Amino acid sequence: MRLSLAPLMFALAAAGPAHTVFAQDPAAAVTFAEPGATPGAGADAAPPKPLWEVGVFGFAVTQAAYPGAAERTNRAFGLPFLVYRGKYFRVDENTVGVRAVKTPTTELDIGFAGSFGARSTDVVVRSGMPSLGTLFEFGPRLRVNLSAPTPQSWLRVELPLRAVFDVSDSFHGRGLSFEPELNLGLRLAGDTRLGSKLGLIFGDRKLNDYLYGVAPAFATPARPAYAGKAGLIATRLGLSTASRLGTGWDLFTFARYDLVKGTANEFSPLVRKSGGPSVGIGLSWTFWRSDRMESP
Repeated sequence: MRLSLAPLMFALAAAGPAHTVFAQDPAAAVTFAEPGATPGAGADAAPPKPLWEVGVFGFAVTQAAYPGAAERTNRAFGLPFLVYRGKYFRVDENTVGVRAVKTPTTELDIGFAGSFGARSTDVVVRSGMPSLGTLFEFGPRLRVNLSAPTPQSWLRVELPLRAVFDVSDSFHGRGLSFEPELNLGLRLAGDTRLGSKLGLIFGDRKLNDYLYGVAPAFATPARPAYAGKAGLIATRLGLSTASRLGTGWDLFTFARYDLVKGTANEFSPLVRKSGGPSVGIGLSWTFWRSDRMESP
């Protein structure tokens, strides 16, 4: 489950199901904040925002332990957050890192993401196997606007390619992920935004074997040895909302479905279901912000 690092980068140390890919996205609604248009893009360009903001964020989510797992996990947590909208260095609604290129149609950044882990004691089919650790990701992401973004709507493609490291195992490398995604956003009545996304999640052989492989040492009659294959991990469909409740207060919700049927490792003995939903709700309060304004 990828953590949107704007408010949630600081969750990584306490995070606990696996990979951007695998745990469900508790900040999904946040990532659908309306995109900024390049300065001078016209009357519909997004208005300037404070250079920095500080607040607190609470979230509750129910999710599958990982795509294809039969068990579900429930989580709730509260965290501080920091937003910083520098020209190049960004800690915002979408990433933590460096924004290298921004034009009216494309944006290239290099940043971080994170994901929850899953304890094997909580997943029957993984009993006796190593747990899936808290994962940290780093790499480039290309965002392409398919239509001119306005405060009322936006349509874009995101293409993140990231190396994955296991925080729980001294940042041991776990492979590579690639997650092409189509995002559509709309402003509804009042100050409510609706986001929808359709994405594909791919992993290389090393990452997929970490998630779905069964080493011979852990094989049993009911769980035969299996080597994970590179390829599609899941197809993901998501909806989210973000609503302004009052000065400094925002409400976020999301619902998502991960489909594992037809993927590279759907026949792994660790896959027990062809798909599963995730839902979550969150509330944030921004109590301190800069007087200086910057273009998003």
